[in-house]
Amino acid sequence: MRTILLILEYDGTAYAGWQVQPNGLAVQEVVEKALAQILGRTVRIHSSGRTDAGVHARGMAAHFQTETNLPIKAFREGVNTFLPQDIAVREVREVPADFHARFSSQGKWYRYTIYQNEVRSPLAARSAWSLRGTLDLDLMRAAAGHLVGKHDFSAFRSSGCMAKTTVRDIFSIDISSDKELIHIDVRGSGFLKNMVRMIVGTLVDVGLGRRPVEDVAILVAGTGKMVCGQTAPAHGLCLQEVWY
Repeated sequence: MRTILLILEYDGTAYAGWQVQPNGLAVQEVVEKALAQILGRTVRIHSSGRTDAGVHARGMAAHFQTETNLPIKAFREGVNTFLPQDIAVREVREVPADFHARFSSQGKWYRYTIYQNEVRSPLAARSAWSLRGTLDLDLMRAAAGHLVGKHDFSAFRSSGCMAKTTVRDIFSIDISSDKELIHIDVRGSGFLKNMVRMIVGTLVDVGLGRRPVEDVAILVAGTGKMVCGQTAPAHGLCLQEVWY
């Protein structure tokens, strides 16, 4: 039995998220159907995690097991033949039998992109949050500093989150600008449901002067009933990389 790791890129606009579900077309379902075309049988793939409806990925990791003797390149070139234009297998490699895309992960990198201009951008519309107003990036960086490290992020998860623990370790949060685009790069051991989008929404509130930097420290300290900021739109979020 062979264990095969796929690194996938996709535009999540047309999908109801990564995970197979009864209420919409999922990225996982499309990839599994493409795999079945070259394997001649159905197979279940296991991902490093889930992305919500509208969220994109440049480095989603997913593995499956097979007894086929097909060469490694067939799992990229062959599967891509049966995938739509908004999903692609970027890399393939064979991994040890005990590898698991989720449980073997050492961390993830998410990037959130904000577009700032009075004139809308058709090209950025599917991959960035179009935001009016001037963001104070220095204030946002100061607020982000309170989130780095191991904290209880219970204030930064949606009501449907089923995680057994809300403690997560954030390695870094970097905020940079490239002309009209602002990138918020969040790296950590793992994330709760909607956690990155809620972090971004809170940092944006700070950057727009709607709440003080100190609020973020209070939120992770869990010493009051304060709630985090808005949940940033899904289409600005992209899973960049999963580390093993």
